[in-house]
Amino acid sequence: MKIWSIANQKGGVAKTTTAVTLAGLLAQRGCETLLVDLDPQGSLTTYFGHDPETIESGVYEIFADAAAGSAAHSDVVRPVGCERLSLIPASTALSTLDRRLGARDGMGLVVTRYLAQLAGRFDHVLMDCPPALGLLMVNALAACERLIIPVQTEFLALKGLERMLHTLNMVRHSRRQELPYAIVPTLFDRRTRASLDTLRLLQERYPAHLWPGTIPIDTQLREASRAGVPPPQLFPQARAVAAYSALLDYLLTAVDPSVLAGAAV
Repeated sequence: MKIWSIANQKGGVAKTTTAVTLAGLLAQRGCETLLVDLDPQGSLTTYFGHDPETIESGVYEIFADAAAGSAAHSDVVRPVGCERLSLIPASTALSTLDRRLGARDGMGLVVTRYLAQLAGRFDHVLMDCPPALGLLMVNALAACERLIIPVQTEFLALKGLERMLHTLNMVRHSRRQELPYAIVPTLFDRRTRASLDTLRLLQERYPAHLWPGTIPIDTQLREASRAGVPPPQLFPQARAVAAYSALLDYLLTAVDPSVLAGAAV
């Protein structure tokens, strides 16, 4: 079971869109795929028609059960109406986790332990992360084997990327191994200087980890979100879907250069 986290310490960079679209493509390719919403704002949960304010079982219950020392609920995984695609939703109660459980031992591996129970059920797990460092982000980085960092191609988004990479450096010690990551330029508009200049800066600063493609601005992604359907299932010929399909091919085959370097030591 492959586990990927989609994270950036800035909002509005297409994290949820990236998670949903990659998951939709994996499902189309015959993979049983699980989406996990780790963001208290619940954008992924809302995408599929659920209200994070009223959701009754999801990620929060996994943490509550772990804190109580009991086995996690088996009913937190729910279908989303698309074949081979499931969701563990978020509730706004997740925003209280750091205050309630952040100082307790073992809370950084709650998601890791829960997902281990699902290993025979899913081929891929994609986690949509909050835009801030905390217990949920720590769990995501501990559980995943690859990190995907969407970066909107505008200058302010570069600061979020810098913070994300700083966080990644902080967790390397506790993981005791490198975490491969891919930087994905999103919301790219080649007609604007801001997009072109930001892409150039990404190419100059992060050549080893930058996916060579771009995800273009595409109104069909917004329409798919409004319909509550993954873009590949609703608009299989969309430009952005084609770009995400190329990204998925890259993620499934690329080997992170830092891993190769570590293996050579």
